Amino acid sequence: MTLHQVPGAAEEQEAAASVLRVPTGATLPLSKLAPEAALRRLELTIVRRLEGFLHGDHLGLLPGPGSELADARPYVPGQDDVRRIDWAVSARTNDTFVRDTMADRELEIWALLDVTPSMNWGTEGVTKRDLGIAAIATIGFLSQRMGDRFGGMIMRPEGIKRIPARSGRNALYSLLRRMLTEPIVADHATGPYDLARGIEKLASTQPRRGMRVVVSDFLSPGDTELDPHVPPDWERPLRHLSVRNQVLCVEVVDRREIEFPDVGDLLIRDPETDFARYVNTSDDAARRRMDAAAQAQRDRIRIAMRRAGVGHIQLRTDRDWVHDIARFVLAYRRTASMLHAPPQGVTK
Repeated sequence: MTLHQVPGAAEEQEAAASVLRVPTGATLPLSKLAPEAALRRLELTIVRRLEGFLHGDHLGLLPGPGSELADARPYVPGQDDVRRIDWAVSARTNDTFVRDTMADRELEIWALLDVTPSMNWGTEGVTKRDLGIAAIATIGFLSQRMGDRFGGMIMRPEGIKRIPARSGRNALYSLLRRMLTEPIVADHATGPYDLARGIEKLASTQPRRGMRVVVSDFLSPGDTELDPHVPPDWERPLRHLSVRNQVLCVEVVDRREIEFPDVGDLLIRDPETDFARYVNTSDDAARRRMDAAAQAQRDRIRIAMRRAGVGHIQLRTDRDWVHDIARFVLAYRRTASMLHAPPQGVTK
C-alpha cells in the first residue's frame, strides 16, 4: 500500500514536513487562526483599573463620569449635582453626601510574540510559533470592545519589531498578517535579546496600564535547571510587568517535547545552542527519564508563573487551541481577582 492510500496520509505528510524540512513560512492560513463564531459568547475579564483618554468599557483609575460607584463625600452646595446625592448614606449620617463615580476607560493590549529558533518546531503540522499567533488572534477577538486597542511586539534574537496599537477588526487582521509573514529565524541565530530582556522591553516601552500577553515556549537557551525553587531568568521581569498590568502568559508546547516516541535512535538537537545527542528511545528506562525531565521542566515554568502572579495557559500543537482558551477564560473569571490582587494595603 502506498502512502497516498493510507487514511489521513495528507495530514501525516504535512506533519512529517514540519519536522524534516526547515520552515519557510506560516503553517496556518489567516482564515483558520481563530473561529470568531466560537468566541462570540466569551469575554476576557479585566480586573485591573486602567488609565486612558477615551471613554470605554473598563474601570478607570480616577473619578469621572462613569457607571461604577466610588467613595461618598460631603455635599458641597453650588459645586455638586444634587442628582448625585447618596440618600442612603445621608440618612445614616444625618448629613448630605454625594457619591462619586469612576470613569470608564479603554483597554490597551500588547502581545509579545517570541519567534526565536525554538519556536519554529512542531510535529503535528503546525509550528509552535504559528500556534502562538493563533493564541494572539483568539485573545484579540475576545477583547474587541469599544475603544480597545491591540498592539504587538515581535521578539527576534537581534531585536524587537513593534506594531502600533490600533482599534478595530481590520487593524487586528493586519497585525496577525504581519506576524505570519515575519521571516523565519534561522537556527543558532544569535543576538542580545532573550525572553527576559524582551519582557523588560515590553514593560519599559509601554508604561500605560492595560493587559499584556506574553507568548513563548519559555525555554531559555542553555538552561538545564529542573529545581522549581530556582527561578528562571524571565521570572523577575515578569513579576515587575504584572505590578501595573494584567498579564497572561501563553505557553506553547509540542507533544513530542513532553512525550518522547519509541522510534529507536533519535538525534536530539537544540536549535539555539550547540547541544546535540543521540538517544535510544526504544529503551523504556531512558524514555521514562526523558519524560520525567521534560515534565519537571514544565512544572518549573508553571510554578514560576504562579510566583509571578500572572495568568497561565498552556497550548499544545496536538489539541484544539480555541477549546483550550475558551475553557481557560471561563475558569479565569473566578480566579482573576485572586491572581491579580494588589499588595496588602494598596487598592486596585
